[in-house]
Amino acid sequence: MTETIRLSKQLAELQACSRREAEQYIEGGWVKVDGVVVEEPGFRIGAGQQIELLPEATLEPQDPVTILFHKPAGLNLFAETPMADLAARLVSPDKRAADDRAELRFLKRHLSNLNLIEPLETMASGLLIFSQDWRVTRKLVDDAAKIEQEFIVEVAGDIIPDGLKLLNHGLSFNRKPLLPIKVSWQNEKRLRFALKAPPRGLLVHMCEQVGLQVVAIKRIRIGRLPMAGLAVGEWRYLLGYERF
Repeated sequence: MTETIRLSKQLAELQACSRREAEQYIEGGWVKVDGVVVEEPGFRIGAGQQIELLPEATLEPQDPVTILFHKPAGLNLFAETPMADLAARLVSPDKRAADDRAELRFLKRHLSNLNLIEPLETMASGLLIFSQDWRVTRKLVDDAAKIEQEFIVEVAGDIIPDGLKLLNHGLSFNRKPLLPIKVSWQNEKRLRFALKAPPRGLLVHMCEQVGLQVVAIKRIRIGRLPMAGLAVGEWRYLLGYERF
């Protein structure tokens, strides 16, 4: 059997650098083996395989990323699935939006240490936020009660008299009165809800209280950040100037 060694060990010897520096080069996507980028320091290589450190390689630390994803309806985010496995399934290079303007190469390290912020219930579709950035996580979690979210809710049935007025203010949830919420008709079958920190099940409950059945729910905005042109199942990176 041909003996193999770790890529990080071989690179450290070739570049006369430390093992940790070799690992940083590899995890940064700067190393090719036989012409293919390899991002795993523990990748095993054999005699005769060609290792290339890309000319633009750097050891400068890379900023944490935040990823915007258009969740399809029916995807259960509350199952006992490790976050790394969930992210790897949803965020892959082939699902990246073609018009993503972030000048970032997709790296496997972008799937590590992600936090899923403000998850959607299973029946709902729309904007999800995954982030490695503690500043983004803190903003969306600590200020959740101040950050408005916008939903489009498709409904069936006939609304009761003064139902729209009740949706805006006058209903309760879990035996507690709700604060005023901005609700309006987008068309004859779709309602627009703008509210802060909605608990699971709230929109369905509110609609049922005024005689409506919920057909579909889509979140289209969190704070100042709209989902915009992201197709179902696609993702993109948060741009440096974008703020929630």
